[in-house]
Amino acid sequence: MAEFSDFLKLDIRAGTIVSAEVFKKAKKPAYKLMIDFGGLGLKKSSAQITERYSCDELLGKQVLAVVNFPPRQIADFMSEVLVLGVYSEGGTVLAVPESPVKNGDKLG
Repeated sequence: MAEFSDFLKLDIRAGTIVSAEVFKKAKKPAYKLMIDFGGLGLKKSSAQITERYSCDELLGKQVLAVVNFPPRQIADFMSEVLVLGVYSEGGTVLAVPESPVKNGDKLG
């Protein structure tokens, strides 16, 4: 079992997707995302969310992401944050704030 202290180590923040493009070199269908986290700056993420979302639908969408995992090399792309979602029939559904929040606001 995980301890509550383990959860507290995660830094989960809200950000707004400012660009999305098909990640052609990924082994599984994915997008390259650029996400604005306010004071934390722009961060890159590879996200396997192509079954439910188009690139156009993602622009301007606020998402939640873990921002304090080490960067991860995926093909020729360095993914800096882990965008959160729920696995469901028809593809992953993004975890999003219910109402607009400031980029960089922390889940708490």
